[in-house]
Amino acid sequence: MIDFWIGAGLLLLAALAFLLLPLLRGRRVQAEEDRTALNVALYEERLDELAVQQSAGILTLEQFEGARADAARELLDDTEGGDTRRSSSLGRAIPLIAAILVPLLGYGLYMYWGASDKLALAREFAVQPKSMEEATSRLERAVKAQPESAEAWYFLARTYMRQERPADAAAAYAQLIEVAGRQPELLGQWAQALYFAEGRQWTEQMQQLTDEALKGDPHEVTSLGLLGIAAFENERFQEAIGFWERLVATLPAQDPSRQAIQSGIARAREQLGESASASVAEPAGETAAVASSGLTVDVRLDAALTDEVLPTDTVFVFARAVSGPPMPLAVKRLTVADLPATVNLSDADAMTPQLRLSNFEQVRLYARISRSGDATRGEWKGRSEPLALGNDGTVRLTIDQPETP
Repeated sequence: MIDFWIGAGLLLLAALAFLLLPLLRGRRVQAEEDRTALNVALYEERLDELAVQQSAGILTLEQFEGARADAARELLDDTEGGDTRRSSSLGRAIPLIAAILVPLLGYGLYMYWGASDKLALAREFAVQPKSMEEATSRLERAVKAQPESAEAWYFLARTYMRQERPADAAAAYAQLIEVAGRQPELLGQWAQALYFAEGRQWTEQMQQLTDEALKGDPHEVTSLGLLGIAAFENERFQEAIGFWERLVATLPAQDPSRQAIQSGIARAREQLGESASASVAEPAGETAAVASSGLTVDVRLDAALTDEVLPTDTVFVFARAVSGPPMPLAVKRLTVADLPATVNLSDADAMTPQLRLSNFEQVRLYARISRSGDATRGEWKGRSEPLALGNDGTVRLTIDQPETP
């Protein structure tokens, strides 16, 4: 942050100049006043001498008047050009006190209302983290600096889950839902974090969360998978099969978790004494549509912004649901040097298995330029109108708008 403090120091010097220059100017005015007072005293002393000489008969009246006029003329010559008016009645003490208090007050106000933490965080995001612990630490500081950022809370919660810290993840999901609202996907993931935080013990809160999630979205994958696990571990095998069959019917054909879920269904059938070869029927047309879902995006930079960006600035291209959670469904990362570029966003670019493009009917495309490399904020952006999945053509996306904080 050395460049920040250099800039702050220069601004401080400019502020002090406004305070101290009048004080120095006041000293020059004082010197002029002192010289004028001395000339006036000499003039009055000369008049007294002339009056004594006239009284003694040494000078005639005409000589006295002439000598007095000469003395007055000399006084005017000596004081000509001098400005004896004081420019300020504050004296010296008040400007000096103000010169000391201004930087102290400015520093205190900046530390209280300023954004030094966000500035330092932006610098950190510009450098790739060396470890998962460092990445987690950055996200923790990010949510502290930007508690209103739903994306930051979401990334932090997912990171806690990957680190097997479900209690911390559950707390992060609770904060996320306060910011983003009670989206079905988030409710299911919150219930999942609580389930593992409670040692895989099912509670009334988890049941309420999953019920609410499935009421909002009957195909919410995290809730279906979690309910199947809880039912299986409580030996309610038929219920587990029901939840998992609904889940398999929802997942894309290429999803790697399908095999594990189908193995779970087979194990549950074995417990019920049924044939393990029984499988759930899937509509072929629906599976093909899910597998092929995706959007081709032509990303371009507006010509007017060429001088405003650097070739190394990061470009994030992502899709969000029009009606759904605020987190991106699919993300690609580029640089300004790569533009113009054509990218394809599909389920393969999903940030989590629970949030996929194919789960939503309409999405909106975004492109964001971030000099700091922070995916949640940047300097310039572009966005599309709502789009339906299965769009056969290429969507043109131009980065042409400043991104307000």
